[in-house]
Amino acid sequence: MSADCPEPVKLQSAPVAQTAAADDTQSDIQLEMDSFEATRDGQWDLKGDVGIRQGHREIKTSDATYDPQTRKFSTRSPVTYSDPGMKVQGSGADFDPDGSVTFEGAQFELPAQPARGSAARIHANRQGELNLDDVRYTTCPIGNDDWILKASDIDISQEAGMGTGRNVRLDFKGVPILYTPFISFPVSDQRKTGFLFPSFGTSSRSGTEIGAPWYWNIAPEYDATFLPTWYSKRGARLDTEFRYLSPFGRGTFTADYLPDDQEFGDSRLLAHFVDQSDFSRHLRLEIDAADVSDSRWFEDFGLGPEGTSVSYLNRAANLIYLDDIWFASLLAQNFQIIDTTIDDFDRPYTLLPQLAVHAHAPGQPFGLTLNFDGEISNFLRDDGVTGLRMDIAPEIRMPLRGAGLYLEPAASWRYTAYDLDDTAPGIDRTPHRSAPILSVDGGVAFEKNWGPGGKRLQTFEPRFLYLYVPYRNQDALPVFDTGAPDLNPVQLFRTNRFVGADRLGNANQVSIGFTSRLLDSATGQQFISGTVGQAIYFDPPLVTLPGETMDDTESSDIVAELELTAFENWNVSAGIQWDPGETRSEKGDINLQYRPNFDRVANLGYRFRRGNIEQVDGSVAWPVGERWGAYARMVYSLEDEKTLDQFAGLEYRSCCWRLRFVGRRYVSNRDGDVDTSFLVQLELNGLSSVGVGADAFLERSIRGYSINRPGEQD
Repeated sequence: MSADCPEPVKLQSAPVAQTAAADDTQSDIQLEMDSFEATRDGQWDLKGDVGIRQGHREIKTSDATYDPQTRKFSTRSPVTYSDPGMKVQGSGADFDPDGSVTFEGAQFELPAQPARGSAARIHANRQGELNLDDVRYTTCPIGNDDWILKASDIDISQEAGMGTGRNVRLDFKGVPILYTPFISFPVSDQRKTGFLFPSFGTSSRSGTEIGAPWYWNIAPEYDATFLPTWYSKRGARLDTEFRYLSPFGRGTFTADYLPDDQEFGDSRLLAHFVDQSDFSRHLRLEIDAADVSDSRWFEDFGLGPEGTSVSYLNRAANLIYLDDIWFASLLAQNFQIIDTTIDDFDRPYTLLPQLAVHAHAPGQPFGLTLNFDGEISNFLRDDGVTGLRMDIAPEIRMPLRGAGLYLEPAASWRYTAYDLDDTAPGIDRTPHRSAPILSVDGGVAFEKNWGPGGKRLQTFEPRFLYLYVPYRNQDALPVFDTGAPDLNPVQLFRTNRFVGADRLGNANQVSIGFTSRLLDSATGQQFISGTVGQAIYFDPPLVTLPGETMDDTESSDIVAELELTAFENWNVSAGIQWDPGETRSEKGDINLQYRPNFDRVANLGYRFRRGNIEQVDGSVAWPVGERWGAYARMVYSLEDEKTLDQFAGLEYRSCCWRLRFVGRRYVSNRDGDVDTSFLVQLELNGLSSVGVGADAFLERSIRGYSINRPGEQD
């Protein structure tokens, strides 16, 4: 540690007398002195070096007075006092046998925090409660007074882990930065009602912002936080968060309200409720519901371009039953449309309700496994076709497994039927579709040890899936919730190329994939893995979604993935989808990361989707000196030739405080408007943070970065 930040003093508890009881106030008092004289009133004048010990407490001074009747001790000479939670040096002291001590002109240390300070007067009792007058308080080590909390009086409860002060001024580097007539601050991680330190920041959309949070510790199972904030361009805003624990689970309700947004011209509100209740080992209720007053909320108050990607807000309640065989869910779901540019006929349906059932019953005669998937859903929407859909798919499998190989033939029948409303004249209101699904899934794993002592294990794992589904014309079926996902190695081995029940893709094909891994033989840690796969079509896919076209091809695109981990602090992940017919890539991504330590990481990424996205993403967090650190990130769109998000920041870390400054410029709405914001955070160790918190922002934006060493918490 550098000279300006010496190591904090480590205090040792005073030796415990052999006769000490669990409660120090009931322990014998042991006196040590050079000599003493008994006065006429029965008191003792203790001379020379004086030591008093009672249980864990110890006092050292000179020329003291002791009353053997009341067991009170006092001195007006320099005195030191220590117990497991505190050490005090004062110009005088009064010591009562009930455990209370009063010091004059004292300096104190709280080693558990650690913290220290001085006071004109200190009164401490055996419960660890301190009352201090004319106080200076800091968590900086001796010899460093970078920040000082000054107050007319402070009360500290070490048991509760909280302190309260009156007429408080906070000085940083000798400059007053905060004054409050009352303050509540932690001296541990215990919860306590009171004001927290204010926050402040600035952005080009909202102007300067100043907030003063207040925490309410309602009960052990309830608490709430209120954050009134004033924006120079918008006016007042109140954010609230209520958290609770119940006998069944937990939940959170948040509400952010602007009664009169001067920029927007109206009141604004965002509310969000999340709850998870487990009524029994098998029955759970999950609720996740949000509502916002207007579609511009996330553009105005989002933390970056991610705000522009919020198209819907979910509102769902799901009752789930689960046992060893059955899984059932009863779901009600609705979406609030945030992106109003989405066409009415492309907006998601409301499910009111959906009953879904899945059963998995292995261990049947002849080693068979029986499965069943079924659902009944009611789809509602203001525009377009609505109605009921029933989808069932019983299945039978025969898992055949041996050493390093498996073969699983399966057969199922999928039946989907509708009862529709709001259809066009002449359209069948009760269409249906049924088809068998036949498949054979198989694979084998080859292993080889190599290297000195066979420390490395290499695998080669070929896999195939033959799939047959006859063609059914499904143009008359509506599309309620079905889509075609991106092709990847997992999708190659699914029995339906669509997600959702409205389409069942025809298939007469075989999917082939190869995976190879390099592992540590002893621990199983993976160093590198690679997968490549493709589907060969004996009959071309014919089933499509509305507006989708299929190429007349004999094979799917080739998909490949590569992952390199735990190799000299390097991590690499890459994926590509290659169209052999057009001899070009359709999508791809690659991410490189160098992370030699928890607080230093560099990332470089590239994302490509033909006709949609082509972006480069780079980020870094790195120490640039003994106490300095730098942060930066840039997301650049090659397709638009435009920077979507960029920020840079610096951090200075001292022994008892940390200062961060981050400047950011990003695309904030779908029109391409750019916003600029500044995050400033001063963190005072053992006290609180002043400013806008940058920790979560940096950890979210820079992949692999952490502000804490492994095993540490905030």
